[in-house]
Amino acid sequence: MTSTADTAPVHEPVDARTKRNVGALFLAQAILSTQLLIQIGFSPLAGAMLASNPAFATLPITVMVVASMFASAPASLLMGRIGRKAGFLLGIAAGAIGGALSATAIVINSFPLLLVAAAFTGIYQSHQHLFRFAATDTAPEHFKPKAVAWVLAGGLVAAFTGPWVAATFKDALAPFALAGAFAAVVGVNLIGAIPILALDIPKPPRRAKGAPRSGRPLREILAQPVTQVAILCGMITYALMSLVMTSTSTAMVGCGLSVDQAGSVIGAHVFAMFAPSFFTGGLINRFGHIRIMAVGLALLAGCGVVALSGVEIERFYLALILLGVGWNFGFIGATSLLASSHAPEERAEIQGFNDFCVFGLVAVASASSGALLHFFGWSAVNLAMVPLLCLAGAALLWLSIKRPTLEA
Repeated sequence: MTSTADTAPVHEPVDARTKRNVGALFLAQAILSTQLLIQIGFSPLAGAMLASNPAFATLPITVMVVASMFASAPASLLMGRIGRKAGFLLGIAAGAIGGALSATAIVINSFPLLLVAAAFTGIYQSHQHLFRFAATDTAPEHFKPKAVAWVLAGGLVAAFTGPWVAATFKDALAPFALAGAFAAVVGVNLIGAIPILALDIPKPPRRAKGAPRSGRPLREILAQPVTQVAILCGMITYALMSLVMTSTSTAMVGCGLSVDQAGSVIGAHVFAMFAPSFFTGGLINRFGHIRIMAVGLALLAGCGVVALSGVEIERFYLALILLGVGWNFGFIGATSLLASSHAPEERAEIQGFNDFCVFGLVAVASASSGALLHFFGWSAVNLAMVPLLCLAGAALLWLSIKRPTLEA
C-alpha cells in the first residue's frame, strides 16, 4: 500500500477490532506515560543527589534519550517478528526494571546504577513510541490520522495523573527521598500492561526459509518523496518542541519568574500538546496532511515570535501553548503520513528507521538547548528554530508541487 499524500479518503467502515486496538493503546498510553513524567521530573533531582559533580545531574536524561534512539530500530524489527503485543510487553518490562533500579540506586547511593536505570527507561520509551504506529496497523486509510491522534491523546490523562502519583509516593520510602516515586513506576507498568493484553494486531507475514523477501527494500521506501517529507517533518517538529521546552523553566527563573510559575507554564504546554489530539485526525481528513503540518510549522514559528517579543509571564504562556499545538499538528500529521507510505510487511524497518532519526535529532536538540541558553540566552534558543522551520516548510512545499505528478 503506497500513498502520495492528501488523496481523497475512502471511508471504509471502522471495524470492532480496530476500535478495540485504539482503545487499548489509548488506555496504555494514559497509564504508562505517567512514568515518563516521574522519570523526567525526578531523574535530574536524583542525579544531583547521587553524582559527585553537580554538572552530571542531567546525565540520566541524556542516557534515557540516547538509549531510546538506539533501541528504536531493534524494537520495531523485533515486533516484526514476535508481534506488537509481545513486543510492547517486553518494553513495559524494561520500564518496570528502570523504575526498580532507580529506586535501588537512591537507596544504595549509586549514580552509575541510576544511569543503568535510565537506559532501561529509554528502552521502554523506544517501545512506547511505537504505540502511535500500532494504532494504524488494522485501521482503514481514512481512520489512520484519527487513530494516531487518539493514542497520543492518552498523554493528556498522564499530564494530570503523573504529578499526583509523584506527589503521593515520593516519600513512601522515607528517608530515601524520591525513591518511593520510582518504586511506584513498577506498579504503573504492571497496570499499564493490562490493556496491552487486549490488543488484536496480526503479525506481519513472515517469509518461508529460502523464499524471496516480501515487501520493498528500505532504500526503495525511502526513495518516495512522501516518506522523505514525513520523516523530515517528524524529526524537525519533535526536535524544535524539545529544543524550546527543555530551556523554558531555566529561562523563566533567569528572567526573575518563580519556579511555581515555570511549572504552571510547562503544565499549560503539556496540555496544549495533547488536548488537540481529539480533533487533529478529523482536521487531517478534511484538509489533508500537508495543510495541517504546515499549520503546525506556522504555530511553531509563532512560538518563536512571541518568545522573542518579551519575557513577561503571559508571553511564556502563549509561546509554550503555541509550541504544544504546533507539535501536535506537525507530529501527528507526519506520523499518519508515514503510515500511509508502506505496506504491513514493510512497517518494521521503516518505522524503526523513522524513530531512530526522530529521536536522534531530539537528543541533539535537548543537549543543545541548555548550551544555547547558557552561552547566548533565551533569544538564541528561539532563533535556532528558524533554519529547521525553513527546511521543513520547503519540504512541504516541494511535496505539494510534486504531488500531482506522483498521483498521475
